[in-house]
Amino acid sequence: MSNRQQSFPGPDDITRITIPNGITILVRANFNSPSVVIGGHLACGSLFDTDEKSGLADFTASGLMRGTETRTFQQIFDALESVGAAMSFGAGAHNTGFSGRSLIEDLPLMLDLLADVLRHPVFPAEQIERLRAQFLTNLAQRAQDTAEMASITFDQIVFKGHPYARPEDGWPETIRAIQRDDLADFHQRCFGPRGMVIALVGAIEPKTAIDQVIEALGDWANVAQMSLPALPPHKPLKKVVTRRYKIPGKSQADLVIGASGPYRKDPEYIADTLGNSVLGQFGLGGRIGKVVREKSGLAYYASSSLNAGIGPGSWAVSAGVNPANVQKARDLICEEIARFVEKGVTPEELADSQSNFIGRLPLSLESNSGVASALLNIELYDLGLDYYRRYPAMVGAVTREQVLTAVRKYLDPERLAIAIAGP
Repeated sequence: MSNRQQSFPGPDDITRITIPNGITILVRANFNSPSVVIGGHLACGSLFDTDEKSGLADFTASGLMRGTETRTFQQIFDALESVGAAMSFGAGAHNTGFSGRSLIEDLPLMLDLLADVLRHPVFPAEQIERLRAQFLTNLAQRAQDTAEMASITFDQIVFKGHPYARPEDGWPETIRAIQRDDLADFHQRCFGPRGMVIALVGAIEPKTAIDQVIEALGDWANVAQMSLPALPPHKPLKKVVTRRYKIPGKSQADLVIGASGPYRKDPEYIADTLGNSVLGQFGLGGRIGKVVREKSGLAYYASSSLNAGIGPGSWAVSAGVNPANVQKARDLICEEIARFVEKGVTPEELADSQSNFIGRLPLSLESNSGVASALLNIELYDLGLDYYRRYPAMVGAVTREQVLTAVRKYLDPERLAIAIAGP
């Protein structure tokens, strides 16, 4: 193993412990800077939402710092501001995530605040109405955003009948329907220490960090805490499905074309990410960027993305075009996907993407926040504490045949979702 790889997080310098109430703590010391980053998640997300109150998990997460039994919103804000620290919360499908950063001497304050807002939020009515107004403003802007609405429409096609079809921030009518009592009830039912993960990276000895977390959160218990509902089976598309979302008066249309993708834990995940790099990421948007933007001059932007998590992911090509060019851009993208699925990647394309992936890993692990994010990934997807040390060899070992097999498992030109938003 190279010296460089030895500096990546690994079993010898990550401390991992699960305390009796169910919280898993991960710590990695870094004395090169006087700061500390906290990141983590709780096992409560929008999978608990109903269609009628879609956005409830996200609303609750946003309401946590608006006041507790002993601190007002202003007092929480002032406590962070006075030491130059930051803390934030947000909800995804499976988890409510949090992140924070401060100087190392302020870690006890950060953990005290974290424990307070997680355990004792009161969701003050006035603050909740302010939040609601913000949400409704954001949703009004979203409804006029062609890229956002194409993406939501794409999810509705690909994940029809599945919780992933719902936008995590809800809809105007569902945000209006959510009451303060709904937030308090959601917090009571879904928040608790079981399944919580917290990662700390910075200028602190692991034992000290663990002691401080136990001091703040070790006695937290919630006997009423519910387990996340199981994901229903996902049915891939059987044919090409096209849907348009009309937004009058727009000078741009956005397209999203693709299908469902791998789970993060799938064995072909790395082969798929390398394939995605060639298709629509490497350089200025890979093959898609070259064909649609550079050669044809049809798109303001064009790229592909592979999203993978606990459940089924998505693999999609996105492009922003002049509304007059929608059909041409759509045809070119579909042709390029068909070519990609038929022939796969060239040896040069694969080698370039492998070098890029291996080369940028050290950059992503240079900061405390990058390492904290890596530790949370390791834990969430059960990758093994040595994952980042093994990663360069795993990327380098992927063959063209493996990429082609992985690509064909998910992308089929005869079974694509095509979402278009614009005038």
